[in-house]
Amino acid sequence: MVQASQGYEKASGPGNGSQESANTAVANASAVVADTPPDPSGPAARTAVEAPRPKRREAFFDNAKYLAIVLVAVAHSWEPLMDGSRATKALYMVVYTFHMPAFIIISGYFSRSFTATPRQLKRLVTGVAVPYIVFETAYSLLRWAGEKPHHLTVSLQDPWFLTWFLIALFVWRLTTPLWRAIRHPLPVALVIAMLASFCPSISGDLALPRVLQFLPYFVLGLCLKPEHFRLVRRREVRLLSAPVFVCAVAFAYWIAPRFASGWLYHNTSAEDLGHAWWTGPAMQLGLFACSLALTACFLSWVPNRPMWFTVLGAGTICGYLLHGFLIKGAGFAGVFDDHPWLSAPAGEVVVTLLAAVAVTLLCSPPVRRTFRWAVEPDMGWAFRPQD
Repeated sequence: MVQASQGYEKASGPGNGSQESANTAVANASAVVADTPPDPSGPAARTAVEAPRPKRREAFFDNAKYLAIVLVAVAHSWEPLMDGSRATKALYMVVYTFHMPAFIIISGYFSRSFTATPRQLKRLVTGVAVPYIVFETAYSLLRWAGEKPHHLTVSLQDPWFLTWFLIALFVWRLTTPLWRAIRHPLPVALVIAMLASFCPSISGDLALPRVLQFLPYFVLGLCLKPEHFRLVRRREVRLLSAPVFVCAVAFAYWIAPRFASGWLYHNTSAEDLGHAWWTGPAMQLGLFACSLALTACFLSWVPNRPMWFTVLGAGTICGYLLHGFLIKGAGFAGVFDDHPWLSAPAGEVVVTLLAAVAVTLLCSPPVRRTFRWAVEPDMGWAFRPQD
């Protein structure tokens, strides 16, 4: 998930706020009568100091988001290299099976309190819709500069490369109150995804096939509770994850020459991939099961304590949106075509390390501050004051 502009915290109850205000007033009044300042260590002073304290972030989720964004960047860097390497394609298939599902599940988990209040809608617009417009336009300019013949087309209804996630997240969060209201949301979302997988008539506008086919992962995140994440971090799950990943890589290596990577993108129908219509729903269920298993294995190894990269978890939206310029820019510049040694094992290692280092730097606080105007703009001028 790339988790854009979260923070749907619940407001404190009016009773508590009134009691704290009363305590503060009594303490200050007593100080005036006694002609002495209030006790700086008293409850009134502590309330005044502690009130603005932001909600504490959980290291586990920041760690998970950072590690997942590294896998996203690495997998994108493998795309120009995997045609001549069966092993690289196998690793690519395994990573693609769970890296976006993991992001989307976490995004759904942090959207549980979304009730479409004015404050939440403002954050949704400034943290998701506006970055989509900015980066879809920027990627269109990059494609215009890199492709020949040059033809500038800026179509906000047709996301290119990785901006589809923003428009999908916008739609998913808007529908969150509905999924929280119905009795069996996950089965309903799975049925919708299965139907979308064999309907070639579904328009590609606004990445609708991906919005529908990735929907179950977001709905699953809405249904999860903290104890579910504690469950996957148990020692037994961690020990089991190693053989599961080994088996997954071995299976992917065996099937790689006969497997169409388009199944992993969830952006088209079974018929468009040259298969019978019924294979779409079957693949949706199969990939959903595989993605959940690998996501659980991935999360089981995510550290639960603060690490050197924990702070980078808050900037994954920057890493996600910016690393595409490096990947596509290198492709347009002919880096992969002009240096065939990059397709050799040693070259693939170099590309992997460069992608990991680059996305790490793009998630850093200085980069996040530099691009805050595009990723997390302050658009108070566009909204009415809230009471």
